[in-house]
Amino acid sequence: MKKWMLPLGIAGVLTLSACNAGSSDVVVKTDAGDITKDELYQSMKDKYGEQAVQELVYKKVLSKKYKVTDEEVDKKLKELKEELGENFELVLQQNNLKNEKELKKVLKDQIMMEKAAMKDIKVSEKDIKKSYDEYKPDIKASHILVEAKDEKLINEIKAKLDKGEKFEGIAKEFSKDPGSAQNGGDLGYFGPGKMVPEFEKAAYSLKVGEISKPVKTEMGWHIIKLTDKKEKKSYDEMKDKLEYDLKLSKVDPQKMQQNLQDEVKAADVKIKDKDLKDALKTNSQPQAQ
Repeated sequence: MKKWMLPLGIAGVLTLSACNAGSSDVVVKTDAGDITKDELYQSMKDKYGEQAVQELVYKKVLSKKYKVTDEEVDKKLKELKEELGENFELVLQQNNLKNEKELKKVLKDQIMMEKAAMKDIKVSEKDIKKSYDEYKPDIKASHILVEAKDEKLINEIKAKLDKGEKFEGIAKEFSKDPGSAQNGGDLGYFGPGKMVPEFEKAAYSLKVGEISKPVKTEMGWHIIKLTDKKEKKSYDEMKDKLEYDLKLSKVDPQKMQQNLQDEVKAADVKIKDKDLKDALKTNSQPQAQ
């Protein structure tokens, strides 16, 4: 998960404080003394001010020009759920997101940022069709892993499987992969580029239910069982997403930064807080993680 998330949480925190800037209302009471909203705002500004101002300005400026619909956000969320599968809730926790409602806000900002970054990028019908022809749907597989020195053992394991012993039971007993062994070797769904080349090639060559011969990779010897394969959708169904992904892959970070600066300049942004007046002159910027 790595291109879909934007580090916009800091801006949200500062916004809550900034709304009450100039107030001496108490937000925390202690026997040692109170903490006021002024103090909280100043602390947030000192720590996160410039980054937060950048993020807030970019969001505000871009939102006027690049509209994002609820349908686009829902579609992005659906794609993300399909990609992450049973790991979806874990990813929410890792990104400090309480629920889907918070995630949708992040996704909306991401889509808006992507639209701005891709505004001048063109891709041809030929490129889209080529991408479709090369596209491989996600597959689900299990494996048994032993160390590279244990070639004899992996052959013995393959013989057991050929005799009809259960893959899951052997994986639990022999596999050295701590992440999957206790689950019978289950690796879940994955797509191209997620596994080392030798493993990927072997896994994609299998039919559902088929078990591979021993496969050697930098991690050791594997025996792979293909347990499911997603259906490849039609070109018409995939065209829009393929075009979007192709454009996104062509985004130049430097060009993206220049686009953002141009949008900010055109919006005639004036920062009133003297401590943050140079926030937009720094080289940092919001980026997809």
